[in-house]
Amino acid sequence: MKDILNHLIEHRTLSKEQAKDVLKKITSGEINNSQIAAFLTVYLMRSVRVEELMGFREAMLELCIPVEIPEYGAIDLCGTGGDGKDTFNISTLASFVVAGAGQPVAKHGNVGVSSVCGSSNLLAYFGYEFTNDIGKIRKSLDEAGICFLHAPLFHPAMKNVGPIRKELGVKTFFNMLGPMVNPSFPKKQLVGVFSLELARLYAYLYQNNEVQFSVLHALDGYDEISLTGNLKWISNRGERVLSPEDMGLPRISADAIRGGKTVEESAKIFESILKGKGTAEQEAVVIANAAAALVTAHPEWTFEEAKENALNALKGGKALAVFKSLLYPKTSTTVA
Repeated sequence: MKDILNHLIEHRTLSKEQAKDVLKKITSGEINNSQIAAFLTVYLMRSVRVEELMGFREAMLELCIPVEIPEYGAIDLCGTGGDGKDTFNISTLASFVVAGAGQPVAKHGNVGVSSVCGSSNLLAYFGYEFTNDIGKIRKSLDEAGICFLHAPLFHPAMKNVGPIRKELGVKTFFNMLGPMVNPSFPKKQLVGVFSLELARLYAYLYQNNEVQFSVLHALDGYDEISLTGNLKWISNRGERVLSPEDMGLPRISADAIRGGKTVEESAKIFESILKGKGTAEQEAVVIANAAAALVTAHPEWTFEEAKENALNALKGGKALAVFKSLLYPKTSTTVA
């Protein structure tokens, strides 16, 4: 590891195979915490290269516990996090809206590292029990149209890295990896990223993986459609810059989509929106991201059609029904 660190300190980069090998060694416990922290810090000081990201991704996917659910055609909605914007849980809410609109979802999530409340913090607050039992995962998809894949249960090799990431408290290249290491290997993916450079890296990788994808980056720094400014949207159809007005949605202020300062506050905002009691701005942002996911999964739809389906799912109570179904699955026995 000392040789690798010296190599990086000399401003050189890793090949795909080197990156893959290093990550496997890190996650196996062969490397001490100080060296892991130093390695992570390198990528805070410079951008990750596409070959490095490919190597890291391959290592993570080879080491994960796979979830075999291809028949559902599920989509994942996942942001990298790390944008420092402290929004409410937009992609998690949009996931329930998408499932409510009839498109199965395999949501990959984790606890917040650089934010107060990640999707896992949120669901744990409501009493959801994380599982990697394939029977329970399939049952969730059958009954609720969504399953939740809590990252640590499917990436056990990460147990050596998690505490270090938490102590650092800033985004690392593992934020970049999160959306692209979903253990169900989804062929439909909506990804929000915190930088334009990363958006292009993601697009390059997805174009070579036969995935129906959309990569989103708000040009004022959000890792999702924020409606606070213009949006860069890269997909199988190409690249475009859209304004909120282009999407038929209002332009809003940053304060309108601010999240809670605690998990409890975040959960209250989440529940309010899911019950159709959110502000017009909060609902618009959720609808925008859900519609982007629906268009990604159903390229034959227009964005207007996707918005209408998303709005019906949220305001008609279908998204809330999905959430309740995930939290409270039906029992296999009935009372006479």
